[in-house]
Amino acid sequence: MNTALGRPLRNLIGGILFVLCVMAGAIGAYMSRGWSFGDALYFTVLTVFTVGYGEVHPITGPALRGITIGLIVLGCSGTIFLTGALVQFIAFSQINDILGTRRMKSQIEALSDHVIICGYGRIGTMLAHELTNGRVRFVILDRDEERLAEARAEGFACMRADATEEDALQQAGVARARALATVLPDDAANVFITLSARSLNDTLTIIARGEAPSTERKLLQAGADRVVLPTHIGAERIAEIILYPDMSEALRRPEENEEAAHGLRLLGLELHVLTMEAGSAFAGARIQEIERRAEHGFLILSVQARQAGAARRAEPDMRVEAGAGLTLVARTGRAVALEGFRVTARTGRTGVRG
Repeated sequence: MNTALGRPLRNLIGGILFVLCVMAGAIGAYMSRGWSFGDALYFTVLTVFTVGYGEVHPITGPALRGITIGLIVLGCSGTIFLTGALVQFIAFSQINDILGTRRMKSQIEALSDHVIICGYGRIGTMLAHELTNGRVRFVILDRDEERLAEARAEGFACMRADATEEDALQQAGVARARALATVLPDDAANVFITLSARSLNDTLTIIARGEAPSTERKLLQAGADRVVLPTHIGAERIAEIILYPDMSEALRRPEENEEAAHGLRLLGLELHVLTMEAGSAFAGARIQEIERRAEHGFLILSVQARQAGAARRAEPDMRVEAGAGLTLVARTGRAVALEGFRVTARTGRTGVRG
């Protein structure tokens, strides 16, 4: 909860609880004097909210008059306090929203050499966290208030805007930005955003997401520098991104492989290098069988025998013996599928059943 909003909200909740307690006590008191629940509730509401249509029953005797006087004093006081708390909460919320919007706008206006992320869905979320880890400043554009609330909770600079509109891109500082990533699940919107961004900044690096393979050409013609097709990329394309003539040497130089690794992370994939442990569930199995038993949670790219030698391209019928080194690409969040290459240390059981 926003600390600044905490006190008005507590006052509002406290006022509501106080009025409800007073009303409940008055209803109980009237019912103890022989009134029905309906009459007691009706008269209590009329009195608390000072409507005063008339008495349901004659208020005679010290007891009824005492109950009514107490209800008037406490109920009306509670109602006044509750009304003030409600006005305070509404006014403070509006002021806080205005100040928060202005503060965010000032932060965005001060940005330069930053990245603009159009869309805060699954890929946009991953990209934002990767850029945060890389200490790169960025701003998020999205129309969904719920997603933006999540972004604000993470402390990300964001704007509620339609990225297909040039005004929104200009407010996000497209003229000062170093790159723009449009990762909406709508190909037409991504093409339009690419066209607009390129017209506003001809030196901007634009990375666009595409759903249909035919969209790649359109995005490149619109001005995109790179196109990512997360739902249609195949095994050969992944291999082209990450494989080098000497895989083992390339993996020892992460700075040369940084671009490929970053591209894989945008697609929800992770690069792994591991050893087939003796006695593991997958030891001695063929590659196509290993991938099938792991429910295709990863793709094996290359295999290097236990003896020194160059890594070999993985073939479906290739058998992987214990001690062999493997390079593979796994889906993010599917690390459990890799347990089949290992042996559980404390029990000696294999990590995945056959």
